[in-house]
Amino acid sequence: MSDEITTGLDIGSSHVRIAVGQFIPSAEKKEVHIIGAVEVPAEGISKGAITSIEDAVSSVSAALEQAERITGVPINSAWVGISGSHVIAQESKGVVGVSRSDGEIKEEDVERAIEAARTVATPSNYEILHVLPKSFTIDGQGGIKDPVGMTGIRLEVDAEIIQGLSSQIKNITKCVYRTGLDINDLVLSALAGAETVLSGRQKELGVAMVNIGATTTSLIVFEEGDVLHTVVIPIGGDHITSDIAIGLRTSIDIAEAIKIEQGTAVTTGLAKRDQINLAEFGADEEEMVSLKYIAEIIEARVEEIMEKVDSELKKIDRSGMLPAGVVLTGGAAKLKGMIDVCKKKLRLPASLGYPMGVTSVTDKTQDLAFSTAVGLVMWGSEITGQKGQPLGKFFGKYKSVGKAATQVKKWFKSLIP
Repeated sequence: MSDEITTGLDIGSSHVRIAVGQFIPSAEKKEVHIIGAVEVPAEGISKGAITSIEDAVSSVSAALEQAERITGVPINSAWVGISGSHVIAQESKGVVGVSRSDGEIKEEDVERAIEAARTVATPSNYEILHVLPKSFTIDGQGGIKDPVGMTGIRLEVDAEIIQGLSSQIKNITKCVYRTGLDINDLVLSALAGAETVLSGRQKELGVAMVNIGATTTSLIVFEEGDVLHTVVIPIGGDHITSDIAIGLRTSIDIAEAIKIEQGTAVTTGLAKRDQINLAEFGADEEEMVSLKYIAEIIEARVEEIMEKVDSELKKIDRSGMLPAGVVLTGGAAKLKGMIDVCKKKLRLPASLGYPMGVTSVTDKTQDLAFSTAVGLVMWGSEITGQKGQPLGKFFGKYKSVGKAATQVKKWFKSLIP
């Protein structure tokens, strides 16, 4: 049974989330059935990076225990999401000569081309997480998606290289190994999330997924089915809470409760006389506060997040130019009025991204905050139970961090008596 399950582990700044799923091959489409989803508050993690290994290990262990109790299945390994503002992307080219004398291109040639793209000069303290092939060129003819079986002498690949800070990658792997869990692979959280909230058609047309978490906002842009750009912006939902706390001179806990229950990012339709009493949210003294004032505080910060997203889109000349628009996901995207501010600031259609292609016994899978954890399960299911080709034909062919993780694992096991 435990061989058939796939586990996604999303180590976020506010919560550690685990989704456990089974791959159900059916005639019409591949489907993942989520048999359990849990979340526990995270300690020792800030802006997607680990700040205290001890605290992070206990958070992940607590989530694991809950997941095993709910599903009744031992969890031995997981697909782990990695995020944080240390993740960078750069473009690379790989060129190889076709090996066969008759010039027919085989999968081995494609793999050699992708391997050649990996040899890009990475900064010394960075490690490659993913090499995403965008398109291939055979003897000068570009725009080829799948060159296998074609004929030529020279094969080139245009790839997007996603890399992370070595120290952060090692800290995350060390933290997970300490809980006794094996890592199937580290996957960029935004990529995994896109796997479940974006459809193939949206990726073809051109779409941006914006995952607004507690302390970071991840942006990933697709066009013609390929990743065009990805970046992690160090602002998230916690910044909105802090703004409310400062604006109302109240505690963070009260500010969070107000944000969740009464918060909205649009001020229209709110009159000056619409007020709430802070005592109802746990304040020591009665104090009336205008809802419009709270909305103005939230709106300012949400607009800032959207402006940062827009400046990233400007870098790739896609500002206001993505036909499938923007899909918002992540815990902070649940805030009322997010869609309206997004449409106004980015001048694009916008919608909320709920996980697609999954069935579940729990309502949690329909929670925007679980999109990464569910996406990791789908990612793992696609690669291990490859019936269809995930994310471009050659996607599951290579492990991303395999090497780095194995080294850490060997080193870590050598420490255990």
